[in-house]
Amino acid sequence: MRKNAKLKTARRFRKKLTEPELYLWLRLRGRSDDNPVFRNQHPIGPYVLDFYCPQARLCIEVDGACHSRDDRIAKDAIRDAHLAEMGIRTYRIFAGDVVQDADEAANGVILIALERIAELSASAEPTSTATPSHHALRARSPLPVNGAGE
Repeated sequence: MRKNAKLKTARRFRKKLTEPELYLWLRLRGRSDDNPVFRNQHPIGPYVLDFYCPQARLCIEVDGACHSRDDRIAKDAIRDAHLAEMGIRTYRIFAGDVVQDADEAANGVILIALERIAELSASAEPTSTATPSHHALRARSPLPVNGAGE
């Protein structure tokens, strides 16, 4: 039941985006082959994330002025730690920066997501000492190929 409640909350939040969230969402929502996919107001665990890129396991939070208060900083730290335990990195961007230059903010978010995807891909590559492919063996072969070296 709690999961349904978070989903309903997320749907309600999607209809009432803040101005900076809307500016950023209008730039992130487009789907193209070159850019990662983002979801807005995405429920995960007990939280609803402003934006989430599943491929990058990246949460984007647009922080207004209230996030600079001590009590909010503490709550954000707890939330970020919880997400980190789930393998999700959090990137916080000031709402004023989004309003000032939404294109630059969106480009920065996309770049961070692409870097994170590359980081996750690199860490997922096997590190075993498996036998090299036949192409690698051929390239290292000391024997002449096609009569060369005779």
